Amino acid sequence: MTTIAELIDTYPAMLALAIFLARIVDVSLGTVRILVGFRGYRLLAALIGFCEAAIWVIAASKVIGHLDYWYLVVAYAAGYATGNFVGITLERRLGVGTELARIISYCSACNLAEQLTQRGYSVVELAGRHRGQASVQVLYVVDKRRRMPELLRLVHELDPAAIYSITDVKSCHGEDVHALDADARHGMALRFKRK
Repeated sequence: MTTIAELIDTYPAMLALAIFLARIVDVSLGTVRILVGFRGYRLLAALIGFCEAAIWVIAASKVIGHLDYWYLVVAYAAGYATGNFVGITLERRLGVGTELARIISYCSACNLAEQLTQRGYSVVELAGRHRGQASVQVLYVVDKRRRMPELLRLVHELDPAAIYSITDVKSCHGEDVHALDADARHGMALRFKRK
């Protein structure tokens, strides 16, 4: 029967590659787990954590059991570093959660609130003043995180001088919240509810 040490001696690159790929998967899952957990998806975070831990135990045991093989340590560390990058990229693509855009428009002729409403956004508009004199439009738009880049592009097209800030929304309540769920048909829907 072939031992692990013999396999490492015979196919060192294969085991190093396996450890590298396992670490990419496990660290990517860990990054996504933290970010979805922060946004309140506890069940999804727990499920991801289970998979992450199982992969980590397997990869770590192969390295710790064979610390005299330096290339396994390098593969482990390189997989960790790459996994961070992949995890953050993956989470951005998933676009989990909801965000609030605060938009200030100095252009009264642009009528930004009406333009955004016509394009399907739920907009709350407030009248404001800049330095006590110039009137401004202050807009609040809550939408799915994955749709925010589209909203910001539209705001920039309609009013290039508009100022905006984006913040995460941990929980959302009200009649327009159900309109956010209707967006699921435009992309991948996250089926795990926040609790």
